[in-house]
Amino acid sequence: MQLEDGSRVARDKGTPQGGVISPLLSNLFLHYVFDRWMRKQFPDIPFERYADDAICHCKTLVQAQQLLAALEQRFAECHLELHPQKTRVVYCKDDDRRGRHPDHSFDFLGFTFRPRRSKNRWGKSFINFSPAVSNKAAKTMRSKMRGWGLQNRSDKSLEDLARMFNPVIQGWMNYFAKFYKSAMYPTLRHLDRYLVRWATRKYKKLYRHRRRAQQWLARIAQSRPGLFAHWRYVQPTAG
Repeated sequence: MQLEDGSRVARDKGTPQGGVISPLLSNLFLHYVFDRWMRKQFPDIPFERYADDAICHCKTLVQAQQLLAALEQRFAECHLELHPQKTRVVYCKDDDRRGRHPDHSFDFLGFTFRPRRSKNRWGKSFINFSPAVSNKAAKTMRSKMRGWGLQNRSDKSLEDLARMFNPVIQGWMNYFAKFYKSAMYPTLRHLDRYLVRWATRKYKKLYRHRRRAQQWLARIAQSRPGLFAHWRYVQPTAG
């Protein structure tokens, strides 16, 4: 492994955290350690895996416990170990599964899967085990917005800002708004707050008038809902 100062360190096991080769090696290794082994040993248990994260769908608690024990043995034989905090049995609780279990949520690929209140086509509420953007993913998006320094770009027009950042915003919406899109609304409103701060610095008539800037932005969003990608889903409020 080559360090930042150019020196090299010999390694006899593992791959460096964040190394560009790590995901590739993980996929190659786990294809044989996990994927093919699961299809042979537990053909009736569906699973998904992305890099070194996986979900196995068991029908009963007993089956899940048996699989967990078998996986621990399999990984040990291959000189690996399951992550002690991330590896757990989760109960997918909903209106059809009302049993008791201490753990009923998990994160996977930027989504948090847990029981959520939903409505069917007739408007009747029910509890459904479904995904929505995770707190960790939302925090990453807010950090990305903060890094844009949008509120300081008073040399740009609103249209300029839309062209600069819409590709990223649209990418977030394409991915995270597929399921339970209302969970994205607080993060999207965070972006609108940056736009309000930008407006108070851009226009003298809005300087130190945040409420007036909120009303100004809300009027633009109402008249031009396609200007920013997220305005098609949720629009800024007038304060």
